[in-house]
Amino acid sequence: MNDERPYVSVVEPLQPAIGRVKTVLFRPFDLGKWFVIGFCAWLAGLGESGPGGGGGGGGDGRAKFPHRGDLAGQVKEGLGTARGFAVENLYWIVPVVIVVVVVAIAIWLLVTWLNSRGRFMFLHCVAENKAEVVAPWHKFRRQGNSLFVFRIVLGLIGFGVIAVTLAAGIGLAVAAAASKSVVGLVLSLISMICAVIIFAVALAVIVVFTDHFVVPIMFLGTASCRAAWRQFLGILSVNKGRFVLYLLFQILIGIVIGMIVFAAVCLTCCCACCIFAIPYIGTVALLPILVFERSYSLYYLRQYGPSFDVFAVAQ
Repeated sequence: MNDERPYVSVVEPLQPAIGRVKTVLFRPFDLGKWFVIGFCAWLAGLGESGPGGGGGGGGDGRAKFPHRGDLAGQVKEGLGTARGFAVENLYWIVPVVIVVVVVAIAIWLLVTWLNSRGRFMFLHCVAENKAEVVAPWHKFRRQGNSLFVFRIVLGLIGFGVIAVTLAAGIGLAVAAAASKSVVGLVLSLISMICAVIIFAVALAVIVVFTDHFVVPIMFLGTASCRAAWRQFLGILSVNKGRFVLYLLFQILIGIVIGMIVFAAVCLTCCCACCIFAIPYIGTVALLPILVFERSYSLYYLRQYGPSFDVFAVAQ
C-alpha cells in the first residue's frame, strides 16, 4: 500500500555521503590509504572512460554542396566503390578483421571481468572504511563473476539489437538511394538514429541501476546477479516515480561535479587536467568525488529498509 511505503528523499543522502567522504579519506588523512582505495576505484572504473575523439576538417567556402538530384547517385556510387575494393582485397582484409575482432573481444572480456571484481572491492572499501585489495578480491569472487556474466550477456544483447537496427536502417537507406528518393533516404537515417538513441538510453538505465543498486544488494549476500535484480525489481515496481527522480537527480549531481572539476582545472591553469588524465593517479586525485558518488547511492538505497543498509551490515 502507498501509505506503508518508507519515506525516501534524493536530497537527504547528500549530507551523510559527504560525511562518509570525510570519514574514509580525511579522518585521519592517510596518503597510503588513498592509494589503496584509489586502486580499487581505478579497477572499478577500468575501461569506462577515455579521451574524446578529435574534431572534423573544415574545408573552404568554395566547396560545392551536391544537388539533391545527385545525392542518391553519389551514395550508390560510393557503396559500389567500397564493395569493389572489398572484393578485390578479401585475401588480406578477412585475416586482419578476424585478428582485430579476436583481440578486441579478448580485451573486452578481460577489462569487464576486472571491472566487475573491482566494483565490489571499491564498495568494500567505502562501506567498511578499509583500504584492502586482497581480502575483497577473494571474498566477493562469486558476486564479481556473476556480475561479469550478466554484463557480458547484456553487452551482447545490446550489440545485437543495435547491429540489427543499424543493418535495417542502412538497408532502407540503400533501397531509398537505389530508388533515388532523397526524402526516403533522410527518413531512413533519422528513424535509425532515433531507434538507436532510445535503446541506448534504456541500456544506460539498466547499467546505472545495476551499479548503483544491484551491486550493493549482491554485496549484502546475494551472490547471483539475476537474484539481486529480481530483488531490486520488487522495489522498483512500486517506486517507479522515485527512481525516475533519482535518475534526474543523478544528472544534476553530474552537472555539479562537472562544474567543480572544471573550476579546479581553471584555478590550477590546467595542471589538474594533466593530473586527472594520468591513469590511476587521476583516480586517486578524484577519490573524494568517487567515494561521494558511491556513498550517495548506498545511503539512498538504505531508505528502502534495514535489509538494504550496507553500512549497518558492514559494521
